[in-house]
Amino acid sequence: MSATSETAPRPYLLDTSALLSFIEDEAGADVVERALEQPTTLLPWPVLLEAHYITFREKGETEAYRRTALVRQLAIEILWGMDESTLLTAARLKALHRLSLADAIIAAFALLNDAVLLHKDPEFDALAGVVPMEALPYK
Repeated sequence: MSATSETAPRPYLLDTSALLSFIEDEAGADVVERALEQPTTLLPWPVLLEAHYITFREKGETEAYRRTALVRQLAIEILWGMDESTLLTAARLKALHRLSLADAIIAAFALLNDAVLLHKDPEFDALAGVVPMEALPYK
């Protein structure tokens, strides 16, 4: 099979739990590191929002800004915009499954970007068979 006839692997889309696993060197950090080495890896804006406020709460404002600045330097695409399609997809996921609003938005970004959602959040188990995903070891 030639390289041109092979299909490219799906990009990864990181959830907050995956990003924090990498930052805090938890179980699964090596998987996230490999994903971050791929130029197609995606990071939706709610992940930055959650990582920032969680860090702010647990480690203080200075560390939250430091981590956000470091994430912004990664060679990944940050999805800053949310269009109507993403909004309606997130709303459908939220209506049909037990998810937080942020997780519904993150999952919608994964679906609409044909990406594999990389996470360690058991809440995403509700989307098994709906959203392509790879779970890291749960805490």
